[in-house]
Amino acid sequence: MSAPTREPRTGDGPAATPVRRGRWLSDWDPEDHVSWEGGGRRVARRNLVASISCEFLGFCVWALWSVVVPQLPAAGFSLTVDQQFWLIALPALVGAALRIPYTFAVPLFGGRTWTVISALLLLLPVAALTWVVGRPETSFGVLLAVAALAGLGGGNFASSMTNITFFFPEREKGRALGINAAGGNLGTGIVQLAVPAIITIGAGVQLQRIGLVLVPLILVAAVLAWRLMDNLASVRADYRSFALAAAHRHTWIISFLYVGTFGSFIGYSGAFPTLLKTQFAGANPALAFLGALIGALSRPLGGMLADRLGGARVTIASFGLLTLGAVGALVALDQQSFVLFFTSFMVLFLGTGLGNGATYRMIPAVFRATALSRGADVVAARKAAAGCLGIAGAVGAFGGFLIPRGFAMSTTATGSIATAIVCFLVAYLVMAALTWAVYRRPGSALAGESI
Repeated sequence: MSAPTREPRTGDGPAATPVRRGRWLSDWDPEDHVSWEGGGRRVARRNLVASISCEFLGFCVWALWSVVVPQLPAAGFSLTVDQQFWLIALPALVGAALRIPYTFAVPLFGGRTWTVISALLLLLPVAALTWVVGRPETSFGVLLAVAALAGLGGGNFASSMTNITFFFPEREKGRALGINAAGGNLGTGIVQLAVPAIITIGAGVQLQRIGLVLVPLILVAAVLAWRLMDNLASVRADYRSFALAAAHRHTWIISFLYVGTFGSFIGYSGAFPTLLKTQFAGANPALAFLGALIGALSRPLGGMLADRLGGARVTIASFGLLTLGAVGALVALDQQSFVLFFTSFMVLFLGTGLGNGATYRMIPAVFRATALSRGADVVAARKAAAGCLGIAGAVGAFGGFLIPRGFAMSTTATGSIATAIVCFLVAYLVMAALTWAVYRRPGSALAGESI
């Protein structure tokens, strides 16, 4: 996700060695081989490590209510199923809305400075959650407001990806961004594994312990970012790239596809613990972490497969897996088979992870191929692709809101989540057909390109 751009170096001859003024680096050019091998790689990796730690905690906070909601009845809260899914869905909605402003915060404040600020902002949702879970008399409106604060964690992904893209040369950028994204996505699975264990140690359910664990970790991550990261003086906001992308039809096609991949990852991650508890009596919601873990770890694999086989092919295959998983979940509900239901969701999570990596990989390839086929400016196409990364990342995250709300509306209207799953299944078939029609169908404008 990278709309801002790096100003090109001017002058003749080799790039100068990066110069640090305070915590601002000038003359940074990762494409210069001598500078990169002479210390640039070390600087980039140092920034990547600190960035991942903050982004990881951002995803932990973003997914926190997916773990908290199934535990609220044991803590004395009385909530309807619809209210529970609202608390799960709202952080995804807020996080999606924050992604574009967080993207432009990097050139405005500097990557290091904004990473520290955005990390410290995570203290707000954690502190508010720690305060409210000990008060069962709290109104639903206040609970919604506190849940909305968790959306701050969703914005961290956008600014982290934007910042890291400027530190690595093109030949290493895909791998660096894949590691950065996977490191962040892992936060969803880890928080679903760790929090249930932490809050149930001893007698009863102690949700207040969440703050005791996360607050120190957030402070440590902010200090690491302050000590290890750098601002880049050459990064400037490029609003024109968003305008170019918004006028390009492929931006909206890919954004729609990303709703099905990344949106499904966030949506299922948020809803799965509650689904396990409400659909199968006695099921342990803590098992939900395996789904988010599979989705996170398979994202880099999706990117690597897309590099070898083409992003469109892998994206279509991922929608095939999502369809298969949805069919399995429907059969499991009909047979009341927990094993089949759980396995089907693991297939769904695998499909989301592979699709996340593959769909993101399609973006630069689609814009470059479109420019070449029209004889247009490839540099302008690269800027439009950067804008598309930002728009698709924001639009795709809205799926994290739609899926939990779909489950809630289905349950309210029919008493079952089956109708929602059927709707998701149809959407995956439509998305697979659209990907094939636009990017793989013989005779289509881009069929002969490596996309």
